[in-house]
Amino acid sequence: MKYEKKYLPEFVYGGIDGVVTTFAVIAGAVGASLSPSIILILGFANLFADGFSMAASNYLSKESENSAEQKRKRPLATSLVTFFSFVIVGFIPLFSFVIAPLFPIIEAYKFHISIILTAITFAFVGAVKGRVTGKHKGYSAVETLVIGSIASVIAYAVGVFLKGII
Repeated sequence: MKYEKKYLPEFVYGGIDGVVTTFAVIAGAVGASLSPSIILILGFANLFADGFSMAASNYLSKESENSAEQKRKRPLATSLVTFFSFVIVGFIPLFSFVIAPLFPIIEAYKFHISIILTAITFAFVGAVKGRVTGKHKGYSAVETLVIGSIASVIAYAVGVFLKGII
């Protein structure tokens, strides 16, 4: 339990942001009626570039915090947790787009599958956050799901709106 709490902020932050930003790219691209290949390119570019950016920012933040407060928080470890959480959890919304060419039966439903996988992931990360922090797992899961859903709807609406004016 102590190990879980030590890196919980990085896991939650990286995981939620990975899912939100990756699904936002997918939702915006689907809203704009972009092709699946463009969605994959944008999704993977976001996954790795944003994951690296968050990890680097985490590293610099922890390093600065250590210097200012004379603490020893292991910036490399926290940045790696942020990166891997972002990439692994953030990959989940892309999963259906990656496997759709291999399983033509899901081709027409890949966005719907992505929505379902993303919702489950939001709830799971929220429940983990609740379990480790001692808050109600169900409340934490719903809270994370609602916040992620709002971000996803915004991204989809932006894609639809920009498709109409570009």
